[in-house]
Amino acid sequence: MSAPIEWSREERALYNPVFIALVCARVVQGHHQVYRTGCPLPLVVTAAVMALQPAIRVLLPRATASMTQWAENNEAVKVHMSANAPGLLSVVRPGLLFALQTDVLVLESSILDLRAGSIPATIRGRSPEAAAIQKTAHMLGRWLPSGGPTTTVLTLLGVRP
Repeated sequence: MSAPIEWSREERALYNPVFIALVCARVVQGHHQVYRTGCPLPLVVTAAVMALQPAIRVLLPRATASMTQWAENNEAVKVHMSANAPGLLSVVRPGLLFALQTDVLVLESSILDLRAGSIPATIRGRSPEAAAIQKTAHMLGRWLPSGGPTTTVLTLLGVRP
């Protein structure tokens, strides 16, 4: 059995269920802006886990890029995901549950949709990191599906569906 994770004060602020619910909602919001549909649940979880990792945020493209090519050129992402995803999932799950319990997000047939007016359109954060996480989540909601079907995207990132 592993030791409990020790979070810093800033991490506790960022990794609380309310903020994570907002991060998940930003993924769905970004996805909806491009695809005009709800976002697959595995994609929301994966994007939230990615957005929470500074090491992955610095690797993301600044301009439009092929998601498939980017994943092939950035093998370090698979390393970061395999090392950090299990711990971050313990943070994302309660946030996603909070978003569902408060009707910020609605789940139907493994597709998450954003309830209209549930989050502000403008991304703001109490810290630069909080804003960066939200912006990254929003971008990933738009960009990750460009890599193909959800199972393909997850495979490219080294994530087991």
